[in-house]
Amino acid sequence: MRELSLHILDIAENGITAGADCIHILVEEARTADLLTIKIMDNGHGMPAEKIEKMTDPFVTSRTTRRVGLGLSLIATAAERCEGRLTVETEPDAGTKVKAIFRYSHIDRAPVGDMAATITTLIIGNPQIEFVYSHIIDGEEFTLDTRELKTEMGHLSLTNPVVIHHLTASIRNSLGQLTANNGP
Repeated sequence: MRELSLHILDIAENGITAGADCIHILVEEARTADLLTIKIMDNGHGMPAEKIEKMTDPFVTSRTTRRVGLGLSLIATAAERCEGRLTVETEPDAGTKVKAIFRYSHIDRAPVGDMAATITTLIIGNPQIEFVYSHIIDGEEFTLDTRELKTEMGHLSLTNPVVIHHLTASIRNSLGQLTANNGP
């Protein structure tokens, strides 16, 4: 995948498929420490033990709609290619936590990508799921929590096209401001 945001989208969708009703996504760009960390945590059913043992094997999947499971294997390869690693922690009926670490400045590291589009795509496609998205750049943080948004919005749905348009623009502006506040 050309952007890390697409890996995030895939892993979040895996959590939804596993029965999660809340997905936490954290992207932390610690440029002075030369680290990029991505965490996706869900409260779904967790992964079976046999799946954990073979989680980076692209020819193993728990899905019945396809015979290969490329999500974890692709992000593991992307992290390892950039002097990083992938870890997965899971418990039955307690969810899964996927953590990928990359050397930030590595020449082969894919760009983070369009996180605003990724988050709004998840919200539009899964209005029954709660999402908490945090993005940290050199210690400064932006957080979006759909539970808070739903309370503030009252009767307006987060899937309303006007709301999604403003939400996408707000995420992009906030991330742009984080980047501007912390240099190039």
